Amino acid sequence: MPPGYASDGQIVLNVSPSAVRHLHMDNEAVSFEGRFGGVAHSLYIPSAAVMAIYARENGQGMVFDLESPVMDEGDGPEDDGPSGDGAPPSSGGGRPAGRPSLKVVK
Repeated sequence: MPPGYASDGQIVLNVSPSAVRHLHMDNEAVSFEGRFGGVAHSLYIPSAAVMAIYARENGQGMVFDLESPVMDEGDGPEDDGPSGDGAPPSSGGGRPAGRPSLKVVK
C-alpha cells in the first residue's frame, strides 16, 4: 500500500470494474491494479486482512470475523499437553497488534 493513504492501519478501497484493472478475488487474497494519486500500483491483499465487503450504493455486504489463520496439521506449535475442557483459550477480547486491516468496497 502506498504510504499516506491508510488511516489507523485501515483503508476503504473501491474495487469496482471502473476503478481497478485485473481484479482477482479468491479464498487466498484480493489482487488488482489501482491508482493512488494518479500513480498505478499493483495490490495483493491477503483475505485475512479484509474486514468487510459491501456495496457503496446501499451499504449491504459482509463483515468478517477477526480470527487467526487456519494452519494445516503439523504447521502449528507443539502440543503442551491437555488443555482441560477442550475449548480453545480466549483471545483476551483485543485485536491482534500489528495485523493489517482493510475494507474492500465493491
